Amino acid sequence: METYLLRLSLVLFSLLGLWKPARALSIEECMQCHADQNLVVKDTLGKTRSLFVDLTVFKSSAHGQFGCSDCHAGIKELPHPEKLPDVNCRTCHGAEAEIYQWHGREKVGEDPDLPRCESCHGTHDVFHSSSKKSKVNPLNLPQTCGKCHENINLIKKHKIMVESQMAVFKNSVHGKASMGGLYFAATCNDCHSTNGTAHMILSPGNPKSSINHFNIPRTCGKCHRGIENDYWEGIHGVLTLQGSTDSPVCINCHGEHGILAIDDPRSPVSPTRVAEATCTPCHESARLNEKYKIPTGRLRTWVDSYHGLKSRAGDVTVANCASCHGAHRILPHTDSTSSIHPNNLKATCGGCHPAISAALANTPIHGAPGVSGTPAANIVRNIYIIAIVLIIGSMAVYWLLDLRKQIKKASQKKSIQRMTYNEVWQHMFLTITFAILVVTGFSLRFSEAAWVKFLFGWEGGFPVRGMIHRTAAVLFVLTAFWHLFYLTSDRGKRFLADIIPKRKDFGQFFQMMKYNLGLKNEPPALGKFGYVEKAEYWALVWGTVIMTISGFFLWFDNIAVKWFAKGFLDVMLVIHYYEAWLATLAILIWHMYSVVFRPGVYPMNPAWLTGMMPEEMYRHEHPDDPDISGEAPKGEPE
Repeated sequence: METYLLRLSLVLFSLLGLWKPARALSIEECMQCHADQNLVVKDTLGKTRSLFVDLTVFKSSAHGQFGCSDCHAGIKELPHPEKLPDVNCRTCHGAEAEIYQWHGREKVGEDPDLPRCESCHGTHDVFHSSSKKSKVNPLNLPQTCGKCHENINLIKKHKIMVESQMAVFKNSVHGKASMGGLYFAATCNDCHSTNGTAHMILSPGNPKSSINHFNIPRTCGKCHRGIENDYWEGIHGVLTLQGSTDSPVCINCHGEHGILAIDDPRSPVSPTRVAEATCTPCHESARLNEKYKIPTGRLRTWVDSYHGLKSRAGDVTVANCASCHGAHRILPHTDSTSSIHPNNLKATCGGCHPAISAALANTPIHGAPGVSGTPAANIVRNIYIIAIVLIIGSMAVYWLLDLRKQIKKASQKKSIQRMTYNEVWQHMFLTITFAILVVTGFSLRFSEAAWVKFLFGWEGGFPVRGMIHRTAAVLFVLTAFWHLFYLTSDRGKRFLADIIPKRKDFGQFFQMMKYNLGLKNEPPALGKFGYVEKAEYWALVWGTVIMTISGFFLWFDNIAVKWFAKGFLDVMLVIHYYEAWLATLAILIWHMYSVVFRPGVYPMNPAWLTGMMPEEMYRHEHPDDPDISGEAPKGEPE
């Protein structure tokens, strides 16, 4: 037995003499290759990756005291195999690796697009987060996170609903502070990290997430502690604690990545915008008002008040919602500690009006007097309404009676036929259908205007508006065809010959301009149709063609998208809208002046109603018409 043990010992010692410990590779050996800036390799995705290592940067990094094989443990000898096992950061950073299980909606290890340690921290340039060289330093986090969150391909692939977060963040109050060097300004990880670690970033739908609806006040409260306390005491915070997703949290009012300073006029909580941009979406919601028994119409009554009118005019000092109700500690008026409790209104209003009495402070603030005001204000309001109806109504009656008398006097004078009944009816149909088209067309564009709500604000009103608009359009086009048919008659042919512009019309225009400027003593002698009527007629022809074509394609849009390229309907919409403005303004400014307000024809040229024009007016307006002068038309004006 002893002999056996002796022999075994000799064998073991012999083998021990043959064994050599694994030699740690020196940095110098690795740098023989990795100092080459042109050293590249194709990764598994086919992308070119540089294998160059900047030794100076590495030596100054957090891992500068380690050797290459401390991380690249799979390399035992040189030259090493092309395919090497991944660097395992878990060897030293086990606690962080245990925490890093999820990133957003995806589980780590199941999606190759999820960031790895080096995606955020770097490879050979890992620095402590307090170093400005670190990729995870607060100043650099937007760029680090933006590598993925600004990648449009990843955004589409993973259905990330929010785009351009980094660009928006950089223009926010937090982004500007961070970019300005303020280390403690909130950046990506301050809001998105859960339980104080950026290695646990969860989706908003996760109850543990720092950006979950119910956790957002606590997340913002890490910096805004006093405001958080006020929020939880307010009615919004109470409802949030009760599990209501209807109740607003910080981001509902201030925004998310693009939070702006309160004095920025673009901010939804700026003094001039807070009422309409922030409070209104909830407090004018029919669903929420019904669910929580909140009074409706608060925005309208505030806008109609002195405060609302001043705020809309841009006054940043006038009271808005937050001035009276508070910004974060918002309580119902029934709460004794509320700023709008009857016992506290004197102090609340006294912030702007130091001498205000308790009685005046308790006057309802929403709305103009008479809408929700005191009984005395309601009485005065009713008196004014009655007075307006009686006084303005009397004026209207007087104006109509006087107009009727003037028209009657004009009709009793010797008259000359200007238009046949056929022409009068053509003009009448065009006038009525044009007016209907203007009203119903602009009602769609200006649907929030008071006059539009009065006409079509009732339930089902806008579908009726569309039906009326299209019916009027058809009648307008039919009237245009009626006129085309009329032009084939003998009178129509003469009309067409007379209405075609001639060279002398241009001369008469310039002669009239000289007359109006006091450079000539006499106006030009106009014929049956002067340059004004000719310009109006051919403008009508042009407008009818343009509006008919564009309106047709907007009505039958399914046909248009089959026939024409993308963007065609947008062009038609622009043409239809601006041609409508051009036609409407031309009628109001040019045509109405010519036939109603021009001193020579006021109060009105009655030809459009009766077809007859007073002889005196006719001879004054059309002295060169051969039908009345008995002469051939005169030649060119001087």
